[in-house]
Amino acid sequence: MRVIGGTFRGKLLATFRGMTIRPTADRVREAIFNILADHVQGAVVLDLFAGTGAFGIEALSRGAKYAVFVDNSKKAIATIKKNIRSCALEQSTAIIKWDILKSLNCIKSFDPAFDLVFLDPPYKKDCIKPALINLSQNATMVKGACVVIEHSFFEPIPTEISVFVITNERRYAHTLVSFLKYKP
Repeated sequence: MRVIGGTFRGKLLATFRGMTIRPTADRVREAIFNILADHVQGAVVLDLFAGTGAFGIEALSRGAKYAVFVDNSKKAIATIKKNIRSCALEQSTAIIKWDILKSLNCIKSFDPAFDLVFLDPPYKKDCIKPALINLSQNATMVKGACVVIEHSFFEPIPTEISVFVITNERRYAHTLVSFLKYKP
């Protein structure tokens, strides 16, 4: 796995083996960032279910100002730290070990609010709805923030959380990428 574009283009990122991680394919990540083009520069990014930290690091490489990485796995946190160090991004990042499905109280105090949120939960584990509910309850996003969710084609985005509106969806084999806009 590598950084696709920006300052760290071509930089290899560490990953780890096991069933707890499903890295986003380079071509899917590249497509996502091509769609996001104008949303990344100067953004404050939240990378939930961060895994290796590839989404947040890619955003920083492309001009995001700051990124917060949240994951509940010890292996993921160690891998994110390793990747942050290898890119010398310690000053523009925060890493939090937290159970996103229980709450997102860990991000309540972050200021400024987030412009861009990546959500890459485990497939077929019904994580999207509770994560979106917890995200909406914290009011830590700017109005109009973009939320990008990579998920299984068989696990749709819940539409009953009225503060999020689906603006775009793209399918890549069995992967669906949904783009939501935050409208509090």
